Amino acid sequence: MRLLVDSGSTKADWIAIDDYGKVLFTTQTLGLNPEVLNKAEILERVNDRFDLMQNKDIATHLFFYGAGCGTDRMKKNLSEIFHEYFTKATIIVEEDTYAAVYATTPKDEKAIVCILGTGSNCSYFDGTVLHQKVQSLGYIVMDDCSGNVFGKELIRKYYFNKMPQELAVEFEKEYNLEPDYLKAKLYKEPNPNAHLATFAKFLIQNKDTKFCQKIIRRGMKSFVKNYIQQYDNCYEVPVHFVGSIAFYLKDELEVVFNKYGLQLGNVLRRPIDGLIAHHSENK
Repeated sequence: MRLLVDSGSTKADWIAIDDYGKVLFTTQTLGLNPEVLNKAEILERVNDRFDLMQNKDIATHLFFYGAGCGTDRMKKNLSEIFHEYFTKATIIVEEDTYAAVYATTPKDEKAIVCILGTGSNCSYFDGTVLHQKVQSLGYIVMDDCSGNVFGKELIRKYYFNKMPQELAVEFEKEYNLEPDYLKAKLYKEPNPNAHLATFAKFLIQNKDTKFCQKIIRRGMKSFVKNYIQQYDNCYEVPVHFVGSIAFYLKDELEVVFNKYGLQLGNVLRRPIDGLIAHHSENK
């Protein structure tokens, strides 16, 4: 049994397949980002799923693609944690961009591959190897155009009285905006970036308003300038996206890409289905 995992900070999709690529079961846990969770929290989230607990000694391989796994230290840390739980499995941990590459990019094709979900990322795939110009420093200082950055922007606009009144009323109905509650979520509880990203749903729901359009366009332009334009050949290859922000704001992406002369490629909400095909072909 092979376990394939695509994990962001908010949630992790799990699929178990046999040697022929047949799906045995699927499940979902909370996100397993090693940058923001400790060992006990990660094991608790995995052990919370009965199907994973029941099969933990049967799995022969675990291919984990996750947010927060961009450094050797984090890969090693997570591999050691998983080795304790999936005792008989060979553990492979890669950053989540590899899952995005395998899901969006035809074999041997060159492309820029981006993630716009709870967090954000951008890499160049030369057909074989992934190249990254910007090392992410996480949600506090980076993650341009991500769910958590958009969420933070909405909260700031609301608290600084910069949000239109009619939207502010709806914002109050949708979310708990009490200061003590927000501060506890952002400074005392796990996954503050994931909580910030929950506010991005409001931006998507109201994306046709002038207020939200301005925030969206500014975020996308920032992502193009700070991430995509790092690569000299960005105008020559397609730019693929994975993630809920990219998926639900695809029309806005097309407008911004047309302005910069970029080629918008495949835009997927989740890469997990593409991983099945990849690992079935590459045993």
